[in-house]
Amino acid sequence: MTQPFLRLGKDDAPFCDVPGQSFTLPARFYRNADIYELEKDAIFYCNWWYAGHASQVAEPGDFLTTQIHDQSIIVTHGRDGALRGFYNVCQHRGHELVKGCGRASVLSCPYHAWTYELDGRLRAARNTDGMENFDKANFALKQVQVEVFCGFVFVNLDPDAASLKEQTQGLEDEIREYCPQVDEFVFAHRHTYEVESNWKVLADNFLECYHCHTAHRDFVDLVDMESYRSHVRGIYSSHVSNAARSTENSAYTFEKGDVDFGYAGWFLWPNLTIWVYPGEPNISLLQIIPDGPEHTVEHLDWFLPTGKPSKQIHDAMVYMDEVLQPEDIGLCEAVQRGLKSKGYNQGRFVVDKDLSELSEHAVHHFQKMVANALEADLS
Repeated sequence: MTQPFLRLGKDDAPFCDVPGQSFTLPARFYRNADIYELEKDAIFYCNWWYAGHASQVAEPGDFLTTQIHDQSIIVTHGRDGALRGFYNVCQHRGHELVKGCGRASVLSCPYHAWTYELDGRLRAARNTDGMENFDKANFALKQVQVEVFCGFVFVNLDPDAASLKEQTQGLEDEIREYCPQVDEFVFAHRHTYEVESNWKVLADNFLECYHCHTAHRDFVDLVDMESYRSHVRGIYSSHVSNAARSTENSAYTFEKGDVDFGYAGWFLWPNLTIWVYPGEPNISLLQIIPDGPEHTVEHLDWFLPTGKPSKQIHDAMVYMDEVLQPEDIGLCEAVQRGLKSKGYNQGRFVVDKDLSELSEHAVHHFQKMVANALEADLS
C-alpha cells in the first residue's frame, strides 16, 4: 500500500505526465526523512553509480572503493584482466576490507586477516584448517555489477539491472562527438562541496537554464544561449549549445579546439552530471551524493589528456570552482530554505512550445523518474 506521503494530499495540485500542465513535486519530497530512506532502495541501490575512472584500476591489483549511502563497494582489476565489483565487507564478521584506492596482490581483512583473491575467492582464513563443515568456497565476496562507459567505472547493486550502455543508447555517441579523446583521459583533480539542500534540488537546478540569465552572468557570456537546448532521452538528458561564443568572455579565455561548439552537458539518472567545456580537450563529472534529507556532498572530478591542466583548463577549473559552483550552491541552499516555508508547496513547470533554453521540461522529466521510482500516486 502506498505511503500517505507518496499520495496526492489535500493541499497538493496534481503532478502529471504533460510538463506544461503539471505542477512540481510537493515540497515534502525534498524534506521528508521517510522519503529519503525510501530513495535508497528505490533509486540508488538499483541504478548505475559512478565509482571512478578506468585509469584508477588500469593494472592487475589496482582497486578503488566507492560509497553508495551505507553500502561500501570495491572494484578490483584481477590477474586475468577483468574488472569486478564486490561489497567491501569481509565474510567472517563483517569488517570493512579496504579504504580508498590502491594496489594489492590480495585483499586482507585488517580484523582477523581473512584473505581474498582479487576475483573475490576466499584464499585463506586463519585457524580454520580441520574445522568441520567449513568450505572456503562458501565465503567468497558478494559480487555487484561493474561497467566501463567512456572510460568511467560504474557499479550497480541490482544483479538484474540492464547494462548502462543498453539503458543510455545514444549517450556514448553524443559524448564522443564533443569529446573525441575521452578514452585517452586520466584523472586530474577533484573539488568537493558540502551543500545544505536535498540532492534533488541540485539535480533540478542543473536541468534548466531558465535561471542562467539572472544568476550566471559569466556562463551566459561563455555559452551561446540562443542555441542552448535540452533534450530528454530515457534515463539521461542532454544540454547543449552548438554555437561557439567568443573565446574572449568573462568566464575564462580559451582557444577553439578540434570540435567547435559552445557547451555540452548531460544528466545521467539518478545523480551524475557530465560537462564538456569549449576549447582544449576536457571532461568533468559532478556527482550529487545524498547525505541526509537536507544535505548533499558534491564531487567534481576533472579528466584531461594528462594529469596537469594547461593555463586554459586551469582557468576553466577556477571558474567552475570559484564562480559557477558557488552561484549554484547559493541558489540551491536558498531553495531548500524556501521549501520549508508554510507559504509554499508546489510551483508550475515553465515550458514553451519551442522547448527553448528557458524551458523546464528536463526538470519535469527528472521529477517524473523520481515519482515513478517511488511509486508515488500524485495525479
